[in-house]
Amino acid sequence: MNAILPRPAYEDSLMHITFPDDKPAFDGANLTVRFMARVDGEAVVCAITAEALEDHFGADSALEATLMAAFNKGRNRIRSVCAEALDQNGGDGVVLHSGLFRVEGMEPDRGTAA
Repeated sequence: MNAILPRPAYEDSLMHITFPDDKPAFDGANLTVRFMARVDGEAVVCAITAEALEDHFGADSALEATLMAAFNKGRNRIRSVCAEALDQNGGDGVVLHSGLFRVEGMEPDRGTAA
């Protein structure tokens, strides 16, 4: 059986969205992991909440090491959902909350066929 691999959700964006391989940063005051995106060449700060990392990427606590490991595990999916959110909000920075990973059109099998 040949499955078609999912394409990045942001391939069809009108903006050019990329994610540099910069190291993400833990923000303990806001319980988020911050990371950078580039929208049409401009740097944009984005973040994902500890709750989202716990609910969707296996973090079992809000400790920095645990959240960073979960971010690394889910990096591709996080970037895909982030790019969709950036596309929808015109390229402003976003904070990815847990519920956003359940929104139709942002699920991981979008555009796949078996």
